[in-house]
Amino acid sequence: MKTLLLLATTAYLFAVPALAQEGPVKIGILLGFTGPVESLMPDVAASAEVAFAEASESGLFLGGRTIEPLRADSTCVDAGAATTAAERLITADEVVAIVGADCSGVTAAAVNNVGVPNGIVMISPSATAPSLTDIEDNGLFFRTVPSDDRQGQILAEITKDRGIDTVAVSYTNNDYGKGLSDSFAAAFEALGGEIVIAAAHEDGKPDYAAEVGALAAAGADHLALFGYLDQGGKGILEVALDTGAFYSFILADGMVGDALLPGLPDDISGSFGTLPGSETESSNAFEELAAAAGITGGGPFRGEAYDAAALIVLAMQAAGSADRDALQARIIDVANAPGEPIHPGELAKGLQILADGGDIDYHGATNIELTDAGDTIGAYREVEADGTDFVTVKVR
Repeated sequence: MKTLLLLATTAYLFAVPALAQEGPVKIGILLGFTGPVESLMPDVAASAEVAFAEASESGLFLGGRTIEPLRADSTCVDAGAATTAAERLITADEVVAIVGADCSGVTAAAVNNVGVPNGIVMISPSATAPSLTDIEDNGLFFRTVPSDDRQGQILAEITKDRGIDTVAVSYTNNDYGKGLSDSFAAAFEALGGEIVIAAAHEDGKPDYAAEVGALAAAGADHLALFGYLDQGGKGILEVALDTGAFYSFILADGMVGDALLPGLPDDISGSFGTLPGSETESSNAFEELAAAAGITGGGPFRGEAYDAAALIVLAMQAAGSADRDALQARIIDVANAPGEPIHPGELAKGLQILADGGDIDYHGATNIELTDAGDTIGAYREVEADGTDFVTVKVR
């Protein structure tokens, strides 16, 4: 009986009023505007808002309705804060879907504690932990960024292609860092490489001398950093440079951003890493849209955020309403073939086709194709540090 009362009370607290079929459609953007990736998230959020504005300004979305995006802070690391923020979006702001969350741990918490109990579709542009593929989400969670199972494989191949055989690994102690470290290690060792040490680090410490000392003592010349550019990952990189422990770094997506290179105590030109994305006509079309909206950064997850927002908009149009259940049922329909290909800047075209009863295949900025589990395969850019910038070497 106590369990039944608790479930009933929980359902009442999280209940969302029935949606009116007039006025703006409210959609949440749940990202880490504070925390270890805070320098990346303003551009990521703004990229989602570009898609929402494009749909609203077309006059074609659900018979002329507009979209009101509402931001909330996941913090990237605090599951309780992310859950509270997601609850507020749903109960107080009455959003019908959420772009986010961003980091893998808080994404899992928001999906489990808020998204699933309330039947809310969540599409993450940046949560990459392999464990999210099998999350019990009732078909409500999707992501426009590939799993780190793929990133680890790609990064291992790049490392071996560059003639590197031994690597030390430092990873942030959470789902993202551990999952990526495991994926990279398995792939690298399968290719004949050796991981001489793989050690977790905690974010938020004032000093990382002990961690860098242990990494250096293992004997590798190259350090793979699977962490965050605004937190522990950067701290370890700075200490490694200050002490001369390492000068060559292998960086995953959480470490690649405009804010990293200019503030370092030494030049790390030649260090390399991976970012989700490609360089195609579609990705270039997104970059033009982003630049026109004042988004000038080159960090990760911007195209993925535009695509997450676009999928929500197009699925609502396909359903003919902003009803949550109807939206969920149409996400994969609009993302995959068959249908007319839709690229960045073509949301009006897609909305019109759907309004006329036709089918679309949303390619978007990142060549979206969703699996039954809500994952996308995607592509990765191999990037290399060059002075104060990261430049794309190849797309894989």
